[in-house]
Amino acid sequence: MSEAPNPDAAAVARFRATVVPHLDAAYGFARWLTRDPVLAQDLAQEAMLRALRYFHAFRGEEARPWLLRIVRNTWSDLRQRRGGADQTLDEIEDRPADGPDPEQNALVSDRRRHIASALAALPADAREILVLREIEDLSYKHIASVLDLPVGTVMSRLARAREKLAAELAGRLGRRGHGLPDL
Repeated sequence: MSEAPNPDAAAVARFRATVVPHLDAAYGFARWLTRDPVLAQDLAQEAMLRALRYFHAFRGEEARPWLLRIVRNTWSDLRQRRGGADQTLDEIEDRPADGPDPEQNALVSDRRRHIASALAALPADAREILVLREIEDLSYKHIASVLDLPVGTVMSRLARAREKLAAELAGRLGRRGHGLPDL
């Protein structure tokens, strides 16, 4: 890393107000990139440290896409150091759905498990763009900023990633009428 000035107290205060509120988004994106909750925590922490260190370069654009790009770049650097191998999916988060009906909760939880498994099985580039759009709810413009791509490329890659996810889900479920909306 190149030398960056140490942030002063005012910069740290601005960083806390501007970037720290997006820590959950950074961890969520890191979780999908790494597919490992412990590695995701390390990645999010390293990305936050980098963001603080280079906060002087932040020009007031939106902080969330800026931080997510740092997470992605940090993951890319880490993968290069480790030989570029993807981690295996050890576990899939199983968050129960809100609602009073246990049967519906079980169905929704099952759907989430299927979708999370299918998403985790996708190639990294497809998984990355789907997470940014569908989970992090970033606009095409912000995704383009995070991935350093033209907006048109984001749109076409997103369409292909959605097709891959639908095919993966269909392959896993092996039948129609599975209770999931058509993708």
